[in-house]
Parts: sequence; C-alpha cells; structure tokens
Amino acid sequence: MRFAPSERAVSFWCTEAIYQELAGVIKVQSGYAGGTVADPTYQQICTGLTGHAEVVQIDFNSGLVSYRQIVEVFFTIHDPTTLNRQGNDVGSQYRSVVFYHTAEQQKIAAQIMAEMANVWDAPLVTELTAVPVFYRAEDYHQNYYRQHPDQGYCAFVVAPKLAKFRKNTLFVA
Repeated sequence: MRFAPSERAVSFWCTEAIYQELAGVIKVQSGYAGGTVADPTYQQICTGLTGHAEVVQIDFNSGLVSYRQIVEVFFTIHDPTTLNRQGNDVGSQYRSVVFYHTAEQQKIAAQIMAEMANVWDAPLVTELTAVPVFYRAEDYHQNYYRQHPDQGYCAFVVAPKLAKFRKNTLFVA
C-alpha cells in the first residue's frame, strides 16, 4: 500500500524501535538522507564526508497518529541541542534533522520546534528542511533493535529509551 506524502515523515535514525511501537505507524525504514553521494553505504556515511544524516522514514496512518505526534515523539527521544552528536555518536551524520514533505508539515514542525525551544536549557540545533532523496540503509540496519536486543548499544541505550517511551506515552500500539 502506498501513502500520500502527508502520511510519511522522515526523522532521526536509531529511533526505529520507538516508532515501531507507536500506534498508527505502519512501516519504519532506516536510511540516509541529505547528502551528496548517491546510494551511499554505511561505511561511507560513517566517514562524515557524504553529508548524509542517518534517518528513519516513517509511513503512518494519519487517521491514527498525526504528523504532529510523530514530530513530538522525535523531540522527546533525542537531544535536539547537541550539534552533530547524539550521546557518544559524533559526526554530521548524527545531526538532529526533520525533513518535511509538504508546506503543512514544515509549518507543524516549525511550531513544535518553537514550543520545544522553551523546554530545553540550550538552543535547538535541529535542521528543518525539505525532504531530499531517501536511501534505504542496508538490510542489517533494518529492525536492528528487534534483531539484536542484547547487543551492547541496544541493551544500554535503546532499551531504556524504549521503556521510558512505553511508560510515558498514550500512543503505544
């Protein structure tokens, strides 16, 4: 089934496990966007030289979850104040970015960013830009947490975020 642009969102990679549990989310794909290299590989992305960010593309049913809710979740599961960094991961590929498909999505994301600016102690560094070409990541990156829950990063970083999300949200599937 294909979805209209208003029913698709692209946002930060490694949040795949959380979005997979969000009611109304139909499909989450890990990938790369925003760079200059066509069909980049993970090894190329890791150099930080391609300009891509690691992202997830989310297909969702807008009758069950809104774009606003998708973006609000994004701002609760990562630190939007650290430039080119998320936790121990450093480099432009780890930047905070929201890619929008429509003018309405841009408006909604900008509103949420303005609201979030009052919540965080430091300025937001999240980019807000029109969606570029999305390149699906290699198969071993898809459903990573579900396939590797005992892997160190999954056990010590993803699992606690997922537990916190499950406890604090009304939108869990």
